[in-house]
Amino acid sequence: MTAVGPAAPGDGAAQGDPSAVGQVVRDDPARHLRTPLFRTLVVGWTLANVADSLLTLLMAVWVADLTGSNALGGLTFALLGLPALASPFLGHLADRVSRRRMLVIAYVVGALGLVPLFWVTRPDQVWVIFASTLVYSAVAYVTGACQSGLLKDLVPDDALGHANGRLSMIDQVLRVALPVLGAGVYALVGVVPLVAVAIAGFVGAAVVFCLVRVTESHFEDVPGESYLAATTAGFRHLFGTQPLGGMTWNAVIVFASVGVVNAVVFSVLDGLGMSAAWLGPLTVLQGVAGFVAGAVTPRLMIRFGRPRIYALGIIGSGVALVPLMSGWVIPAVACQALLGFGLTSAIIAWTTERQVRTPERLQGRVAAAGHLVNNLPGTVVTAIGAGLLAFVDYRLLVLFSVVVTIGAGLLALRLRDSEVRPRPGGPCGSPGGSRLR
Repeated sequence: MTAVGPAAPGDGAAQGDPSAVGQVVRDDPARHLRTPLFRTLVVGWTLANVADSLLTLLMAVWVADLTGSNALGGLTFALLGLPALASPFLGHLADRVSRRRMLVIAYVVGALGLVPLFWVTRPDQVWVIFASTLVYSAVAYVTGACQSGLLKDLVPDDALGHANGRLSMIDQVLRVALPVLGAGVYALVGVVPLVAVAIAGFVGAAVVFCLVRVTESHFEDVPGESYLAATTAGFRHLFGTQPLGGMTWNAVIVFASVGVVNAVVFSVLDGLGMSAAWLGPLTVLQGVAGFVAGAVTPRLMIRFGRPRIYALGIIGSGVALVPLMSGWVIPAVACQALLGFGLTSAIIAWTTERQVRTPERLQGRVAAAGHLVNNLPGTVVTAIGAGLLAFVDYRLLVLFSVVVTIGAGLLALRLRDSEVRPRPGGPCGSPGGSRLR
């Protein structure tokens, strides 16, 4: 990021030199996001995001309402996370086949997997919801495995941060809007219209990815490599490449510690004198701040480097947790914006670092490994934290999370960028270019 000020004498752009203006435009990484192809793919990913986000919470609510069992509703949340165990195999598959075709098939299967929900009306049919939940959740992991490689093929390395920022902004908008919209529709008319919208989203995304053509990188076999070694190659690269490996170990610790806060969130609200209903508005506040982070983080990464932005984002997230230990409502609520901004900027920086440091042939496996190591520890620690809450004051658990998060952020400040040779881009940033059919 450079400061804007008066042009220096002899500056060609200031004197109206069109070639200098053209050079400024060519040096703008965001120009790769203004192509028809990238915009079309963003439409496809947005439709898929709507589809695989709309029912995430409502599946569990529906099960609980249908059966009268909160335990079965909780089991639905567990089923949503179960496909994460298959993510290394999905990542390996994404590196061996056309990622675009894999997305098309996944979205079609996702749509078909939701169709039986139209006929669920009785408690004894809850197994249908469970089966659909497994298929529904697996689609998100397929998207995660394929999206990273397609972005790497589509835009040069210096534009990956901008692409991730753009996709993060879309994700945050949907995070704010969909829970409110979905809850309102469910309360008024039930789940059927929401299922129909989710199916339409998957079908629309499948159509988009059928119509576009991206010049994809080809899978390269490693001579003598076993299937197990090939499947776990993503983990080895993720933890063994610097500074990516240091950022990844750091992220595992941070998101596991944040899982403690997730476990005690209702106790925190009670300590602040707020009802559980406030969780929705606080999530919206985090989403709005995350949207801002998606807009500004790419420029910050260019100026300060990805490891530095990651570290500052983590430190900010730890600081944002401090007011949760007090009874002061205003600082606690205001810091939710800092939490949303900090975590989002850290995730964007880590994701971009992962893509830049990973060769095309490993993108699917490394992305899948990243999803697993950053989600599974948090899930496990959330369960442990919920159990500890019966014996330990919630403020001590929050304090533990604050100390670990800020400490991890300070350690991350020691990470340094190493030089990466930029990939030459084709007409749309990929080695061979891309086109719309």
